[in-house]
Amino acid sequence: MSGRILVGTSSWADPGFVKEWYPPKMPAKERLPWYAQHFQAVELNSSFYAVPDRSTVHQWVGATPDDFVFDVKVHRVLSRHAAALDSLPPDLRDGVETTERGRVRLSAALESALASRLVEETAPLADAGKLGAYLLQLTPAFAPRRHELEELDGLVEAFAPHRVAVELRHRGWVREKRIEHTLGWFSERGVTFVCVDAPPGDEIPIMPALDAVTSDRLVYLRAHGRNTEGYLHGRSVAERFAWRYSDEELHEIGGRVGSLAEQAAEVHVAFNNNRGDDAPTAAQRFRALIGQTPPAAQQLELDG
Repeated sequence: MSGRILVGTSSWADPGFVKEWYPPKMPAKERLPWYAQHFQAVELNSSFYAVPDRSTVHQWVGATPDDFVFDVKVHRVLSRHAAALDSLPPDLRDGVETTERGRVRLSAALESALASRLVEETAPLADAGKLGAYLLQLTPAFAPRRHELEELDGLVEAFAPHRVAVELRHRGWVREKRIEHTLGWFSERGVTFVCVDAPPGDEIPIMPALDAVTSDRLVYLRAHGRNTEGYLHGRSVAERFAWRYSDEELHEIGGRVGSLAEQAAEVHVAFNNNRGDDAPTAAQRFRALIGQTPPAAQQLELDG
């Protein structure tokens, strides 16, 4: 097996590279078509904050080539992050319990309704063959001492038969005593374990470079940069994920991706080192490295 490798970034509208990567004064409506000339895939990041409207999704479909793919980051309530009540669709807010700070309390009923709404509103992507996977980026607070992966079963079922990828953000899930159960949960349900390129360190929120293939349909790797101090203590996205990948580091990722591609039908590689134009620049250089596009600023050759 030699899987198809799709490379992109974790947004096409990140403020940093909107300012530094797109042509000056490019209208917002022209950015996605221009992005799609350079990359094969993108993570839909706005869906983490609010469920998109179907008419807008139709526009995204029309603005991209037939073989372009969107990975949809699921709403932050579903991924167990703190969220205000007004982040929910208006008709789903009635009767929802909130904390003293106004944060939504997730119930089984709300989880089912919100997941179903996300599937409904993003259906144009699936209908056009442009839906990659629903990406569940869990909060580090989703920890093995407080939670069980089985708590996510209802959500996985709600997204079926579509592909689901889950990124864990607490390294306790893959420590020696728990890793077998963790990967077993993923494999038994056909859920993709999200591999990462992350900063060095063994702190709880930093996941190790574990290349686990739990679904032969899809492998997913997210590149977060290697800025340990920023990742742990940064207050903004730019501070947390600021990183300019070196050629050597991209070669390392390329080696991992090449091995993963031998084990699954498709590999998605999303660069999330979001500061200025770091992510799209790294993604373009990585595509050149693996031979997908001619090198732009410099020549890169894949070792061996």
